[in-house]
Amino acid sequence: MTENENNTMLSDSLDSMKGAFVGSLIRNNKKIREDRAIAIAEAAQMLYKREVEDTELKIKQLKREREAMLDLSPTTADSLVLASDFDAKKFVEKDIQLGVSIRNLEITLEIAKTRYIHLFEN
Repeated sequence: MTENENNTMLSDSLDSMKGAFVGSLIRNNKKIREDRAIAIAEAAQMLYKREVEDTELKIKQLKREREAMLDLSPTTADSLVLASDFDAKKFVEKDIQLGVSIRNLEITLEIAKTRYIHLFEN
């Protein structure tokens, strides 16, 4: 039996076999690369999108926390913090730290959104 006849027999045998396993084995190189590319691109896009959404959420949470610091009525809506109980130094430090955190996240968000658009929408 010649090599050509052997290849024809093998091809006929594979053609008669059904199912995903055999189909996967006989895919051509281009199809394999396409499938891998799709899997990689989908995973990267989903994670990038999640990162953008998570960063947006962190920014909202920090802004709410910063605004909540202005609520100086610890027990009821009618009571106020006594001046002697208020630690201005801690207030200023925390307010500035939250502001820096928000700004850093806004920069991160801007970069992430720009890259997401470039990588997945253009």
